[in-house]
Amino acid sequence: MPNLLFVKKSVEQLQQEASGIGEAHTLKRTLGAFNLVLLGIGAIIGAGLFSLTGIAAAHHAGPAVTLSYVLAGIGCAFAALCYAEFASMIPIAGSAYTYSYATMGELMAWIIGWDLVLEYAVGAATVAVSWSRYFSKLLDSFGVQLPAVVMMSPFEHQTMPDGTIIHGVVNLPALFVIAIISLLLMRGTRESATFNAIIVALKVGVVVTFIVLGWQYIDPANYVPYIPPNTGVFGQFGWSGILTGAAIVFFAFIGFDAVSTAAQEARNPQKDMPIGIIGSLAICTVLYVLFAHVMTGLESYKNFVGEAAPVARAIAKTPYLWLQQAIIIAILAGFTSVILVMLLGQSRVFYSISKDGLLPKVFSDIHPRFRTPWKSNALFAVFVGALAGFLPITIVGEMTSIGTLFAFILVSLGVLILRYTQPNVSRAFRTPWVPFVPIMGVVTCAFMMYGLPWDTWLRLVVWMAMGLAIYFSYGAKRSLLRKSALSNT
Repeated sequence: MPNLLFVKKSVEQLQQEASGIGEAHTLKRTLGAFNLVLLGIGAIIGAGLFSLTGIAAAHHAGPAVTLSYVLAGIGCAFAALCYAEFASMIPIAGSAYTYSYATMGELMAWIIGWDLVLEYAVGAATVAVSWSRYFSKLLDSFGVQLPAVVMMSPFEHQTMPDGTIIHGVVNLPALFVIAIISLLLMRGTRESATFNAIIVALKVGVVVTFIVLGWQYIDPANYVPYIPPNTGVFGQFGWSGILTGAAIVFFAFIGFDAVSTAAQEARNPQKDMPIGIIGSLAICTVLYVLFAHVMTGLESYKNFVGEAAPVARAIAKTPYLWLQQAIIIAILAGFTSVILVMLLGQSRVFYSISKDGLLPKVFSDIHPRFRTPWKSNALFAVFVGALAGFLPITIVGEMTSIGTLFAFILVSLGVLILRYTQPNVSRAFRTPWVPFVPIMGVVTCAFMMYGLPWDTWLRLVVWMAMGLAIYFSYGAKRSLLRKSALSNT
């Protein structure tokens, strides 16, 4: 009996599930390579670019923050190459959950699936709250102010200029954006991808505009010295500062893994999934490096210390002050597409877990017309909306980051395991330089996890304990694979 905890699905079985053979209602394959690249860019470019660049430059790398972005991009590439191999070989909606099922067995698959719930649900709620705050700033710039009571959760308050303390009732904009995006996802993947393409075009357009217009006002003196000398403390400038800066800006890259959750909706997953995953990461790395180069060229990195809005300070060195409003719009667009891809990934992971019997069937019910897991989308609209609208979201990026990094490690390990246990399985895309690339994926992500605060680790342990309780009280008893294995013994 104990070995059933690690019962595995065969790659052939997963490939048959991905084809939808014998099923009346499956997810609809509507996404091409271009759609998948845009999904990746939509998930990756959030507010991290605008906030983390100034922090990393001011305290760790100086103008060499561009090298920090290169290092972080390379670090992500190790995991991205491993994701690309799995996504082309097993084009199914479960992402890292499904890959772990094939390589490490059911218990590890459940753990990573539950971990992805943390990444996507908490991440979407947190981003929705941030979206609400920037939306308020944008309205303020046009002289429009929403009542404070509908901009905060009941656990938050705001002191007005006359000293009056106003307590929140609900964060209405956060609820609104979750509801609208969830309805869009229920309507269809093609419609969601089209909306995402428009949003991505908007935010990338602003980033490119900043780079092009700002380039001509760069002061070369701000690049001297390009790598400031180390202060004697590890991580404070010098090459160690570039490394520490890479660990900080690494989190601006997180999100490309969500592309793999759309594998079952890709028209030609064997070819298009690697393009979507690696292509989106490559494009974002180039944009990040150029953005950081212009930002540190417009303003000395020393002046970013303690600066709440470093991008605005850089823009002030140009005559294009309207760019400050454009940046807010780009941040809002970035947040919107991040929420969309997170909620998409969330429902697709639960779809796969439910199909295996580990969660109730409601999560895998497919709408007969729209061919989307609409009930799952509706349930998460309520759950994530409640988190965003009524709770103070103080767990910012760290909870999402630790969940993502844990998934990266397991996927990298999975490629190693499958290469040695099933070397002859057909692979449309092969991760190069095995075992070097997957080992570096594990090492890089483990290093990033090590740098996270201890309370983030504590929350992860508590979350995992809750997940294991659900698995042993519900999932293990209803697992279709375990029932099949028992009936064959």
